[in-house]
Amino acid sequence: QVQLVESGGGLVQPGGSLRLSCAPSGSIFSIYGMGWYRQAPGNQRELVAAITGGGSANYADSVKGRFTISRDNAKNTVYLQMNSLKPEDTAVYFCYVRSRTTTYWGQGTQVTVSS
Repeated sequence: QVQLVESGGGLVQPGGSLRLSCAPSGSIFSIYGMGWYRQAPGNQRELVAAITGGGSANYADSVKGRFTISRDNAKNTVYLQMNSLKPEDTAVYFCYVRSRTTTYWGQGTQVTVSS
């Protein structure tokens, strides 16, 4: 069973940056889209950013202009560059990869923005 392996989370001060990565442990074919959700304590999981196979990206209003999603099609890897981080960005971030038949999820990586 293919798993998504996330990395790059951690503790950062307000205004700082982090880069999240998400790579599959095996091959995934016919990928339609990739992206990131996040979930803060007591909140519902929300979509942060998504990118299509053609490279079109969309973002939650709360992160527009600060976060950038990108993908490496050769590696089936998706990235999330997060700049100008705010305390309200604190959450567990989950990546996903949606293929023709299955949606794969990462295990989640904690991002904490605090001074």
